Amino acid sequence: MKIRADIAQLIRAGHTNASIARRLHCAPSTVARARQALRMPPADALHRLYNEAIPTGRVKTPTGPLPLSPAQQAANRERLMNALRNAA
Repeated sequence: MKIRADIAQLIRAGHTNASIARRLHCAPSTVARARQALRMPPADALHRLYNEAIPTGRVKTPTGPLPLSPAQQAANRERLMNALRNAA
């Protein structure tokens, strides 16, 4: 049986049959046959979620503006007020 490389890659990464089928727009039975041909056990959805929750040590880059400390907020407010006073 010829196995699609994208299916094999996701199977080895631990995705469930349903997840792979949704992602690649194919039938779950296609994924199941590929999994059997690769002699890989069925993926456990809870095991997959657990693996994703394991810390990797990588820090995610924050999205959006970073929160300012109260001291920085006060300094920004003071600068803004000074600029408005000078403009008037």
